[in-house]
Amino acid sequence: MATRPIYYDTETTGIKIGKDRIIEIAAFDPELDRRFCSFINPECPIPPESTAITHITDDMVKGAPLIKEALQGFSEFCSGDVVLIAHNNDAFDKPFLEYEFKRAGLDMPVWTFLDSLKWSRKYRSDLPRHSLQFLREAYGIEANQAHRALDDVLVLYQIFSRMVDDLSMKKILELLSQNSQVVRMPFGKHAGKPLSEIPKDYVAWLAKNGALEKKENATLKETFEKLGYLTGAV
Repeated sequence: MATRPIYYDTETTGIKIGKDRIIEIAAFDPELDRRFCSFINPECPIPPESTAITHITDDMVKGAPLIKEALQGFSEFCSGDVVLIAHNNDAFDKPFLEYEFKRAGLDMPVWTFLDSLKWSRKYRSDLPRHSLQFLREAYGIEANQAHRALDDVLVLYQIFSRMVDDLSMKKILELLSQNSQVVRMPFGKHAGKPLSEIPKDYVAWLAKNGALEKKENATLKETFEKLGYLTGAV
């Protein structure tokens, strides 16, 4: 069973998997005290809205490795029985990696993945929000250069280490695989409110727009069903 954690993060030209490209990837191996960080030339212009968030410009990636070379380096860094941990891994970083490996004509290694956002929503339901920067503030961790891959990775390592304390990786993966009832709204304008206080018309709107069909919201949907909120919602 994979037990060695490696924290990683990607920065991209946008949020559409299959259209947008990874422009930076970073990782931190705390057990071996090693770091990996690489810009990636996306072979397309970086949209201004992406640069506004990441501060990564076309000039910064102009001479960077192409995706195939960067992923080969990343794979070598993440060799062995490792668990790749990222914040919003299931909905963002992992799918981007899968697509980019395919686009580069490479087979993605058989890694174990862990989503720290999923852990936070499940075991810190007392918190109103679960973004990386909110968690950084909640745990009193020093500010960094947000939305740059290596900085976010190092902050995530500090946050997740405090969230799981001395739990073994085996136990963490076991707990995360178990279903548990969500008690507070994890996102949106009602984030942090007990689910019993969420307006039924808002739940119906979420259902109508497909938000509850997303993989990461399966437990939330199940809880709303138990509360009787989805009867005739769609």
